[in-house]
Amino acid sequence: MFETLKNLLVEELQLDPDEITMESELANDLGVNSIELADLVMLCEDKFGVEIEDDDIHKFVTIADVVAYMEAHSQN
Repeated sequence: MFETLKNLLVEELQLDPDEITMESELANDLGVNSIELADLVMLCEDKFGVEIEDDDIHKFVTIADVVAYMEAHSQN
């Protein structure tokens, strides 16, 4: 799950793969803004077959948060 998410971030948001770890904070460490976060949410929904509720998006602080959410809710 982590590698798939990392690849999405590299391919779609042009992030440096060396900077992406489970502890990386989306905004503070990786510079992901609100528009890019919305893009990431849509990509994850498509890739992992997950519907992410708007209220849950604010829980995505670190990569580990996103991975845990995807693992808990993924249908793939």
